[in-house]
Amino acid sequence: MLPADVTWRLLLAAGLGAALGLEREYRQKPAGLRTNILIALGSALFTIMSTHMGHEAGSPDRIAAQIVTGIGFLGGGAILRSGNTVHGLTTAATIWVNAAIGMAAGAGHFALATITAVLALVVLVVLPPIEMYFERRAGWPDRHHEGPPDR
Repeated sequence: MLPADVTWRLLLAAGLGAALGLEREYRQKPAGLRTNILIALGSALFTIMSTHMGHEAGSPDRIAAQIVTGIGFLGGGAILRSGNTVHGLTTAATIWVNAAIGMAAGAGHFALATITAVLALVVLVVLPPIEMYFERRAGWPDRHHEGPPDR
């Protein structure tokens, strides 16, 4: 049986990853609900294992440090270039911040993980209409009707 603290860390990571994943799912982006839950959950577990194993080996940051590198490759795979446009940057950034949220939850920093998830959701939900307003005002072509690009 897992200690209650470890269980709460994993559950928080999964829940916060789900919140970000639901937003991505709603916008029909490739990295949706399951992907974001797994990213946060895996990052939390690697962080928990890193702290437990690292105390024995004297370096609790070894495994956790590799999450940043590994998640960069995963996010890089979400970025696509088509002509002069680039798609997937927001998805890649969401993957990246979601891994950080999972790491914070895995390290037991519940408030930090939750605040970061809320801020990420504000960026993902509140800012797109504001961006569209300024793009229309600047007279840029309405690219949001071609199918929403993921920047």
